[in-house]
Amino acid sequence: MGNGSHDMPTCFHCGNPLPPGAHYPVDLPDARCNTCCHGCQAVARMIVSSGNAAYYRHRTSLPSTAAAPAADEILQQLRLYDLPEIQQSFVKPGEGDLREAALILEGIVCAACIWLNERHIAQLPGVVAVEINFATHRARVRWDNSRIQLSDILHAVRDIGYAAYPFDADRQEDVFRRERAAAQRRLAIAGLGMMQVMMYAIPSYLADPGSMTWDIQALMRWASLMLTLPVVFYSAWPFFLGAWRDLKRRSLGMDVPVALGVGAAFAASVWAILTHSGDVYFDSITMFVFFLLSGRYLEMGARRKSAAALETLAKLIPAVANRYLDYPAQQETQSVPVTRLAAGDTLLVKPGEAIPADGIVLTGSSAADESLLTGEAHALPKVAGDRLVGGAINVTGPLVMRVEKTGADTVLSGILRLLDRAQAEKPRIARLADRFAAWFVLALLLLATGVALGWYWVDPARAFWITVSVLVVSCPCALGLATPAALTAAAGRLTGMGLLATRGHALETLARVTHIVFDKTGTLTYGRLTLLDTLPLGETSAARCRALASTLESVSEHPIAHALHDPDAPTLPGHSITNVPGYGLDGIVEGRHLRLGRPDFVAQLHGRPLPLHLELRDSLTMVALGDEHGWLSIFLLGDQLRPDAVRAVARLKKLGMEVSLLSGDGNATVAHVASQLGIEHYAGQLMPEDKLARMRALQSGGQIVAMLGDGVNDAPVLAAAQVSIAMGQGSDVAQASADMVMMNGQLERLADAMVLARRTAAIIRQNLAWAVVYNLAAIPAAALGFVTPWMAGIGMSLSSLLVVLNALRLSRMRLGTGGNGAPVHTTAEAGTAVAVPALEGP
Repeated sequence: MGNGSHDMPTCFHCGNPLPPGAHYPVDLPDARCNTCCHGCQAVARMIVSSGNAAYYRHRTSLPSTAAAPAADEILQQLRLYDLPEIQQSFVKPGEGDLREAALILEGIVCAACIWLNERHIAQLPGVVAVEINFATHRARVRWDNSRIQLSDILHAVRDIGYAAYPFDADRQEDVFRRERAAAQRRLAIAGLGMMQVMMYAIPSYLADPGSMTWDIQALMRWASLMLTLPVVFYSAWPFFLGAWRDLKRRSLGMDVPVALGVGAAFAASVWAILTHSGDVYFDSITMFVFFLLSGRYLEMGARRKSAAALETLAKLIPAVANRYLDYPAQQETQSVPVTRLAAGDTLLVKPGEAIPADGIVLTGSSAADESLLTGEAHALPKVAGDRLVGGAINVTGPLVMRVEKTGADTVLSGILRLLDRAQAEKPRIARLADRFAAWFVLALLLLATGVALGWYWVDPARAFWITVSVLVVSCPCALGLATPAALTAAAGRLTGMGLLATRGHALETLARVTHIVFDKTGTLTYGRLTLLDTLPLGETSAARCRALASTLESVSEHPIAHALHDPDAPTLPGHSITNVPGYGLDGIVEGRHLRLGRPDFVAQLHGRPLPLHLELRDSLTMVALGDEHGWLSIFLLGDQLRPDAVRAVARLKKLGMEVSLLSGDGNATVAHVASQLGIEHYAGQLMPEDKLARMRALQSGGQIVAMLGDGVNDAPVLAAAQVSIAMGQGSDVAQASADMVMMNGQLERLADAMVLARRTAAIIRQNLAWAVVYNLAAIPAAALGFVTPWMAGIGMSLSSLLVVLNALRLSRMRLGTGGNGAPVHTTAEAGTAVAVPALEGP
């Protein structure tokens, strides 16, 4: 058992010297052995209790210090993550004792690592759910804090040879840099070893039979062995480590056939040198390891590129902010960490700086670039009273802002949580591919065994290297990468457009949608009344009438008041202004008795009828202004269509979509909007349950329905749709119920998303088809002896790389074109007036 005896001065588990007085015994089936610390004792007991005590009899070397399990110091560090003040920055509380956290996993090299970690964590008592994204190595874990602590979960990950940390953008970048540097070193050593070994192998291939003496041939073989040792035991070590993890957990991952192939070829070559018989395969081993590592390195870079758009969001919030010491009494500021900001703090945001938290402008005038958050191409003007979103860039002038939300409560944090949820949730096709890949490895091992037996009976000299070729030519990695690579690339592209996929199934289902249902107010329209026209009815000018109306509306909070009141206009002298609910406003302005509101209410003041030519305009909201002598003005108000609503509906129709409009507004208003947009199927005066019933009717008819809405009353309908899309400016309830969130309100992006979703589905099918076709062609060819081990290594590497590169085409896919391929212009245009029934009054 090597160091297993309890009376030796080293730890039988890790091999480190035993500290004086250390007594951490572990009972094995045939002996009691001593370990150096609680960490080694805990890991050893776990190995023994899980039925894997044979590990200590069969291991050929002790684990390195760098890979040693957690010692007391590490265990104590992990316990710190259980403190509430530490968890505040990355743990989201749920109902009761439920908790949810985003973690980074270190040591992930392939889809099998994801499967192993998900399975291992999910088996822990108290863990409710775990999902891991392969492209970003980020995990979303939910657990019952009354049954298991976060430190126990982190420690369990370490037990199987990986490391988990709370998500932090800088830490994730550091993990990636270290993994990339390690991959470069392994690749460089494999490349140098391959070239040197080939220098010794080529003379043996080119020499005539019998022309090379035995001692020269032996010298070249021993030199090749020395050069192959660092390739096998350093460069190829991740494959052996991954295979050991899989076998220890009684599973078959994608590293198992690779490790078997490399290990068997190396062992056979060493045996051939020692016995002076048989062939050596050092050139094939080094070439195979080099090409496989090359494929994984390129694949790592491609995954990193596809996930870059999503990770960029996490880095938008700056590390420090300029906080006023005592504003406005003092103008002095100090630099403080963003983590110390609190609601109510006053900050100075200089031009070019990122806005550190959500808040409101107190003073200053500037523009904010929110393109990374919403996809909005143009900087938005910001003045006093405007809201600021943390992570946006202040472009032109300094701003003084008051903090309203920090940390996990900000808009950006909400976006990141939604994206974490979407990346972690696996679509149905991805789950099927993962299960198939696991069974594929088992079938491959059985096939390799059959091939070995068959060739041993036909031609024993060729049986070994053909079996090795079968083991390494297969590519279950391509099956595991086919779906996540495409979905990650598409999600990054969608995020750049300002459309967030917040559920894992969103893109997959959107590709199959046949019917789009729109809400009206706040979705197709802006959802707010605006002044469309001013019609003077006497000698008073339109500007003067607007000033009189603004003064009257200054005391009202009615939606019409927001349309007529201009906060920047000077307030005229007025008094005795009263609000008559349902009718309007009555008061004295500049000594004149005025009324503003419903025409019949104003007519009661002067007794004159409304001019006949205006009675035809009552499809809009009409607000009248008059005094004791007659009519002064008519204000026409209405909601406005979003600038790209007409184009969006037209493009959806060209994509073969059926489009419906369901609204709670009046029938006349809904009919008018539908006619402007060219929507044939519409209905008005619908309660939420009526909308839900109509959607159920569409679904029962076989339609795959996508719903676009914004309000609280849309939440039940959004939840019932196969794909639900909430407007970014809508309610939190609607966004929580939705599968996607449209952050910038650009409706035409929905058509782009449809095109992207269909293309994503096509690329997933291409990737899966390629993985299946490749394996169906390559494995039989290797079994028949047409593929050498080094050729198998190239084939496997290129197969995985091809799948990732095919998925990356989504990142370069051209979007934003109309049905005829012409570019779509997304600059803001004047909105179209929407006819709405006259309201009862301001």
